[in-house]
Amino acid sequence: MGHVIGIDASTTATKAVLVDEAGAVVGIAAAEYGFDQPRPLWSEQDPGLWWDGSVAAVREVLRTTGTDPTGVAAIGLTGQMHGLVLLDAAGDVLRPAILWNDQRTGAECDAIRSALGPRRLVEITGNDALTGFTAPKLVWVRDHEPDVWRRVAHVLLPKDYVRLRLTGDYAMDKADGAGTLLFDLAARDWSPEVLAALRIDPAWMAPTFEGPEVTGTVSAEAATETGLRAGTPVVAGGGDQSANAVGVGAVVPGRMALSLGTSGVVFATTDRPLFEPAGRVHAFCHAVPARWHMMSVMLSAAGSLRWFRDAVAPGVPFGDLADAAAEAPAGSDGLLFLPYLSGERSPYPDPLARGAFVGLTLAHDRRHLTRAVMEGVAFGLRDGLDLMVTAGMAAPDQIRASGGGTASPLWRQVLADVLGAEIATVSTTEGAAYGAGLLAAVGAGWFPTVEAAADAAVVATPVAAPGPDAPRYAAWHATYRDLYPALSPSFRRLA
Repeated sequence: MGHVIGIDASTTATKAVLVDEAGAVVGIAAAEYGFDQPRPLWSEQDPGLWWDGSVAAVREVLRTTGTDPTGVAAIGLTGQMHGLVLLDAAGDVLRPAILWNDQRTGAECDAIRSALGPRRLVEITGNDALTGFTAPKLVWVRDHEPDVWRRVAHVLLPKDYVRLRLTGDYAMDKADGAGTLLFDLAARDWSPEVLAALRIDPAWMAPTFEGPEVTGTVSAEAATETGLRAGTPVVAGGGDQSANAVGVGAVVPGRMALSLGTSGVVFATTDRPLFEPAGRVHAFCHAVPARWHMMSVMLSAAGSLRWFRDAVAPGVPFGDLADAAAEAPAGSDGLLFLPYLSGERSPYPDPLARGAFVGLTLAHDRRHLTRAVMEGVAFGLRDGLDLMVTAGMAAPDQIRASGGGTASPLWRQVLADVLGAEIATVSTTEGAAYGAGLLAAVGAGWFPTVEAAADAAVVATPVAAPGPDAPRYAAWHATYRDLYPALSPSFRRLA
């Protein structure tokens, strides 16, 4: 039986997942590394770590599974989005990569809005200028590191540096490209207007490909390092969010993905480019050809529950905490929680937003507070979903949930009630790396389309549906939505 490999170059590790022709995960290996924060708000990483991690993970997954590399039909790539990798004409790295979580570029975001006009920027790219995106990082280098700027010949994203080392080719997928803030969302390629406005040479930008398209093959040098067969096809892949959506089967309109990890992401596939006029939710190309997606991002989702546990009930297992919360009634006896512990991105792109419990009384105990945290996170996710629906997205039929928070039956039910859709879990837990593997399977010719691959390989199991509490949650959500506008001035005075 043949195999494909999905490689995920994330912020803290590179993972390699070996997948067989039936879509089953055969083996997993990972290599960990760190990143640097040389100054406040800065976040950087040596691109060589991604390549070294890829070499180690691929060699390990081949070794532990006893897989003959001649049977590996294709490689798919994914990884952290938005990171800026600058190379000279020889392909050498000019400076450490500036990562997605780097916050130095507030002034550059303002400059980008001024250069294009806020409305025109969203019309072209589908997004407002945020510090996480790639374009503000490029503008920062242009204005602060002229010696580096003069030597730039190529601009890549993290996983595409791995591609360069693997194949020798400069290439990028359209989903990850759309996350740079340099893409024409409707045209699914680089925007001449944006590049010109920001004084970025179009020749620096790599050719773009659809997720399952082959961009090159493993070079002889890379084969020696990784143990792969020289000539193995490498497909474009996708950024981590779009690849994760492929991995859970969220590849058609009406089937949504929800990631409930430290942050919370609501990901909706669309059949045409849609954007929210104020840019409060993201709009990107999907790794699925001729599909796009909208995405809302909550910065503290399961992270809110972790904070609460560590602050109030240190050492208590999350499962025990959640089980006890089920003893509190829906609505937590009038207690609401704002989950803006790290600021927020959707629906309020506000770094000064803060968390809050509202409605506390002497009758509330730890069970109520725990449930209120779960409900507050669900309400925040609903805010993002509502923005996407207002922008023209169809309401979801099913939400495929992943991440540590979805292990709680109570939280799954709260999500179903608040979001108004069936919640399902899926048969695999390898997320983006698995999705990259499925894209490789399509590129290898095992499946005719990404949709066919996902339907064949991903098994979804419904675990919760909207229940009798759903109408009451709708009323509580309306009260929840009043809180941020009322408290925002106080947040600013406290910052």
